[in-house]
Amino acid sequence: MEIFIMGSSKSRSYFALAMGTLAMMVCFMVWLSLAPMIDIILKNAGVQVSELQRSLLLATPILLGSIMRIPMGIMSDRFGGKKTYIILMLFLIIPVLMIPRVHSYGMLVFTALLLGMSGTSFAIGVSYVTRFFPPEKQGLVLGIAGVGNIGTAFSSFFFPRWVKVIDLNGVFYVLIGLLVLFIILLLFSPESETNKNASIVASLSVAKERDTWLLALFYFLTFGMFMSMTNLLSTFMVGLFNDSLVDAGLWAALFAVIGTLVRPVGGYLSDKIRPMSLLRYDFILIIIAAVVLGIFLETKGIFTTIIVALAVLVGLGNGIIFKMVPFVSSGNTGAVTGFVGAMGGLGGYFPPIILGLIKQMTGSYKIGIYLIAIFGIICLVLLQKIYISGSRRIVS
Repeated sequence: MEIFIMGSSKSRSYFALAMGTLAMMVCFMVWLSLAPMIDIILKNAGVQVSELQRSLLLATPILLGSIMRIPMGIMSDRFGGKKTYIILMLFLIIPVLMIPRVHSYGMLVFTALLLGMSGTSFAIGVSYVTRFFPPEKQGLVLGIAGVGNIGTAFSSFFFPRWVKVIDLNGVFYVLIGLLVLFIILLLFSPESETNKNASIVASLSVAKERDTWLLALFYFLTFGMFMSMTNLLSTFMVGLFNDSLVDAGLWAALFAVIGTLVRPVGGYLSDKIRPMSLLRYDFILIIIAAVVLGIFLETKGIFTTIIVALAVLVGLGNGIIFKMVPFVSSGNTGAVTGFVGAMGGLGGYFPPIILGLIKQMTGSYKIGIYLIAIFGIICLVLLQKIYISGSRRIVS
């Protein structure tokens, strides 16, 4: 598979990587802007909600941000990542302006849905940066690009503090300023090589590849846990241990930072060691961690220790899985990224809703945590049967 732009200078490639990563960071700040300020946003809108309604509102941005990764990844392949990024960021200004100005639960859900488009930045960014580097560097490069996920940590850490100083409107004005700034910066960035023959029909051919769906399933576990825990940790820390919103946001930020920063490590290791072998041990440890978390859910010391361990494990898993994405279908990196990324995003959509429903019905999150372990076992069995014991290979 040849996706390297021949003749491009190192500085041009590195600038594209930096811009793709930073633009993703800003979009991820937008994507997870509700969770750190959810109580303030609900109060500002003048609505009271049940545990399930609250969980649904928090999960809603993840829905559109997941599903739309597929067409946005295809669009990036066909027209170029730079143009697609600019169009996305112009669109995001609309829901960012709306959030502090809506005053009903229904409109909050609708606006949160629009806000979810920011999550498609992952498919755009991956398609964009891969065009500037050769295959042997894909693991590390995609790991670095994935550092854009750290935007979720910035939201969790800064927004609860900023809202006390510059109020709710001020926080979202800051986001608009960042979007405008990066739209301008992207105008000076190089455009990625495009695939003019790419079409919806041609790109969706990657859905015929079994590897696409298996990687999507594995990413559903790792990235789904990354998004779910980043999104829910504030709720956990407040509800289980009576932490303040600011302290709870700090834990959510810590989880996001660790999970993001170790992602390039997973990619780098996958350049050196067979990715599927690494992933097997990662899944085993995730399963063990989930079981321990369920047992000691209300013991703060053990809870926070396991959360840190899970951040490392899901971050490594994300990097390992995306090492393999560019090798599934030549010329359709954006489409494969869209599919795999969509499943990962949906992995962050359903758990908050399921956990909220379980909490409302049983008064505890424990059953939901054990379900994560069960899903991890399913992924491990498929990985072992098809890629470890079997002869199937994506990357040698």
